[in-house]
Amino acid sequence: SLLRADGPDRAKTIFRALRDYLTDENVIVEDATLNTPYRNTIPVAMQPGYPGSIDTEQRIENILRWNAMAMVLRGFDSGTGVGGHIGTYASAATMMEVGLNHFFHTKTDDYGGDLVSIQAHAAPGIYARAFVEGRLSEAQLKNFRRELQPEGGLSSYPHPRNMPDFWQMPCASMGLSTPSAIYQARFAKYLENRGLKPRNGGKVWTFIGDGESDEPEVLGTINIAARERLDNLIMVVNCNLQRLDGPVRGNGKIIQELERSFRGAGWQVIKVIWSGEWDPLFAIDDEGVLQERMEQAVDGDYQMYSVATAEEVRRHWVGDNEKLDEIMRILSDEEIRVIRRGGHDHRKIFAAFQQAAQSSDRPTVILIKTIRGYGMQGYEGSNAVHQKKNLSPEERIDTARRLGIPLDEDAAARADSYRPPADSEELRYLHERREALGGPWPVRKVDCPALPAPA
Repeated sequence: SLLRADGPDRAKTIFRALRDYLTDENVIVEDATLNTPYRNTIPVAMQPGYPGSIDTEQRIENILRWNAMAMVLRGFDSGTGVGGHIGTYASAATMMEVGLNHFFHTKTDDYGGDLVSIQAHAAPGIYARAFVEGRLSEAQLKNFRRELQPEGGLSSYPHPRNMPDFWQMPCASMGLSTPSAIYQARFAKYLENRGLKPRNGGKVWTFIGDGESDEPEVLGTINIAARERLDNLIMVVNCNLQRLDGPVRGNGKIIQELERSFRGAGWQVIKVIWSGEWDPLFAIDDEGVLQERMEQAVDGDYQMYSVATAEEVRRHWVGDNEKLDEIMRILSDEEIRVIRRGGHDHRKIFAAFQQAAQSSDRPTVILIKTIRGYGMQGYEGSNAVHQKKNLSPEERIDTARRLGIPLDEDAAARADSYRPPADSEELRYLHERREALGGPWPVRKVDCPALPAPA
């Protein structure tokens, strides 16, 4: 075939020439190809090797999950009603850790430094990491959302006015992070083009939720980024399919909808939908029945799968399709129950982040499918998980055991924080990775000369 003989670039050239010919002959193709199949953008054959130790990173991630959860639980136990969120960071932890271990550079003498804006509700996970690094104290974690306590505390959401040496830029969950990131990226380009900033790199990463994309400030501003060719901008949308009080798109697909919007605006779109456990299934899907079923299922179905039993999932997924049943037989019921979405697979996320970081002439959006409350046994994907702020003593103890946190039962029931020993493999790895990327993150340094007011 043309594709095998001359490669994808030549095939795309011929395709465009055919389209132009049809247009000249007044045959208008009205079906815009703004959607790609509901699967990962980067195929297995193009997936790079992973540069780190996934086992070590998973252990670190488990520690951070516990500490992030613990500070919210202790806030609940205080009786002050300070609130907090567990489910958001639980869904975003893997993508944040891949970024922190391999991509997010701080400013150095020869690199401009990356600007990273997180999902506001995921702040406990970033505080948890800074605590493990020794940059935040136990008292500060205890006083999450209680900043005026005598020992100090931590702000609810990222804001440099509240924590001027820590957070780089403010963010919230109401759509403002997107235009803020776009204008930060645009201003960086402005300074470079006028010789006021050296062209020494620096990406602007912004993480938002899929429900947040409904805010008019999000899709209403993305054309600016494409028009200005902001290849220093990377947006990551955490598609856990849930908003504050229910599904984002019960009868549709938010990932496909966002893909159309961003591709139509001129962005590079990278989708991370399925984990590596799905790759063998795609490999034996000679007739495309698995892909067809993925296209048919809507987000409401996928959310139902995250709370249903394995038997229920298999029965609903396969239906009376004998070909699909044959493909799915290679997985046991338990394997079907625990099979992951792409946002919980380090390799898939790394491949997407690397391709995004190498983009030129246009911004990139990465649509990553996750499960809200991932790892919160009994609550994963439930509509109530976003507002879940408390676990019973038994649930706390069970969670600590599943995450491998070496606390006794009393400490786990109290939701005590855990910091591994200074000479542990986890802390050595964490510090080595951040040292390779320029130092701890987040950190905010102000080095601006004071200008006297004109007389």
